[in-house]
Amino acid sequence: MTAEKYVIFNADDFGASTGINRGIIDAHLKGVVTSTSFMVTGRAVADGVAMSRDHPELAVGLHWDVLGEDERTFDTGNVAAVRDEFKRQLDEFDRLFGRPPTHIDSHKHTHRVEHLFPVFAEMTRPLGVPLRGDGRVNCIGGFYAQWEWKVTELKYIGVPFLQTMLRDEVVEGWNEFSCHPGYESPDFTSVYLMERAVEVRTLTDPAIRRSIDDLGYRLASYADLSVAIATMQR
Repeated sequence: MTAEKYVIFNADDFGASTGINRGIIDAHLKGVVTSTSFMVTGRAVADGVAMSRDHPELAVGLHWDVLGEDERTFDTGNVAAVRDEFKRQLDEFDRLFGRPPTHIDSHKHTHRVEHLFPVFAEMTRPLGVPLRGDGRVNCIGGFYAQWEWKVTELKYIGVPFLQTMLRDEVVEGWNEFSCHPGYESPDFTSVYLMERAVEVRTLTDPAIRRSIDDLGYRLASYADLSVAIATMQR
């Protein structure tokens, strides 16, 4: 019997700006986004929390952030400071949402730096939730339009390319497609802006949901995975 293939579409940067918040919610309500990672350091935190309450089916994890859009400096070589900042952001997430995150990842993959990943694995373990890169989920990160600094190639966030990734990169078990949907708004500046609206269009294109169904995959969220993990641990 063939094992099932679960697909999670997780939108990074929830809380970063009002435009990004709106794009993520649109991609959730009208498309395939099932989960998002929240920045407690963002400029639109209150807006994002309110939207989350209005849309409880959107699983929300913690997007640990110490860099912003390169406007902040943080010594990631100071492991004690990293631990303190993780606890601070985790506590702030709990305060804002009244519950723990459904998963943990980080802005610009900071936690996956070689000397930090074991630290994050240790800090996340008591939470019982997935940490991006811990082996429980096949992380598929090719849906992104700037693989060279400030050089945009929209084909990498178009419908045909995403359909190809769905066909070729999904494995048995749990899979995450990371994405960055959003709209431009005055409260956010980045080298990755107009691309976010293109991501929204792709993620809400009915052809993507049809491809998921035709391939026999199950669209799921990080909340669903947390339930599955808890069930296995009983």
